[in-house]
Amino acid sequence: MCSLAAIHLRGDLQPSQNQFQVEFVGFSDEPEANLRYTYQLEGGESGWQGPGREHEANYPGLTPGGYRFLVKAVNSEGQESPAPAEIDFVILPPVWARWWFRLLGVLAFGSLLYGAYRYNLNRLLELERVRTRIAADLHDDIGSSLSGMAFLSEAVKQRVGTARPEAFEMASEVAVMARGLARALSDVVWSIDPRRDDLRNVLTRVRQAAAPLEAQGIAWSLQGPPQPERVKLTPQQRHHLYLIFKEALNNIARHAHCASAGLTITVEGRQLRAEIVDDGCGFSPAGEPGSDPEEHGGNGLRNMQLRASQMGGRMRVDAAAGGGVRLELTVPLR
Repeated sequence: MCSLAAIHLRGDLQPSQNQFQVEFVGFSDEPEANLRYTYQLEGGESGWQGPGREHEANYPGLTPGGYRFLVKAVNSEGQESPAPAEIDFVILPPVWARWWFRLLGVLAFGSLLYGAYRYNLNRLLELERVRTRIAADLHDDIGSSLSGMAFLSEAVKQRVGTARPEAFEMASEVAVMARGLARALSDVVWSIDPRRDDLRNVLTRVRQAAAPLEAQGIAWSLQGPPQPERVKLTPQQRHHLYLIFKEALNNIARHAHCASAGLTITVEGRQLRAEIVDDGCGFSPAGEPGSDPEEHGGNGLRNMQLRASQMGGRMRVDAAAGGGVRLELTVPLR
């Protein structure tokens, strides 16, 4: 009969102590040279090793985790020890791989993200407050001053009458300039007001910009998506979209000589698509005989293309002499 001492050890090893070596010896009535040994490292290898005559086992480079080393003695008749000697040990993972360190890392990363979110949110709120204040100041101070200039110019015209035609003409020019500046200022105030950052406000503004078409008797239609107030726009998108639509309507009023025109806006997924059409005289593509890009808003079209590209979108113009004009604008939404 042979046996090993009934040993049951347990311990924790540091990550650098990952080379495990154990020596063992059995007890038997037979000479020790007749004994063989079989052993197993649970968690590190599968199945029992041996039996063999080696008195040691070596496991270099063990990974972090729990292990159990078992060893039995085997005599010359093939009888094994009734119970194996056992060593339980754990190789601890590095500090950075331990659960509490990872939890702290997750909490720290979450705190960092939350802090960045709060910082950006506070910046956006502060920016909106600044935009609101600037819009109010421009409207109340400069807007009222321009309105006063126009009113005083009209008063001067009434006083001088036809007695001083030069002064009358100058007062008329001042009144026209003041009204023009007031309209331009109104566009600026509208473009920076954070309370207008949705498609519904763009549509409202476009309807006002269509006044020249209605004054010429052009049948005008505007179709937008359902619930346009839910389509949120950045200040840049709102500003560029309005100016593109306004320029297109001005070109129609000045050059198209059409009977009808229309603007249709749809939203598909995260993309806005606008189509502006008229049944007017159209124009020849640039470079063909008889074409005159400047006459047909050439600079305006180039500016519209530039605004579309600044929004990350694209604009396409289909036109032919006598065949009207079709403008298609596609813009990604945020």
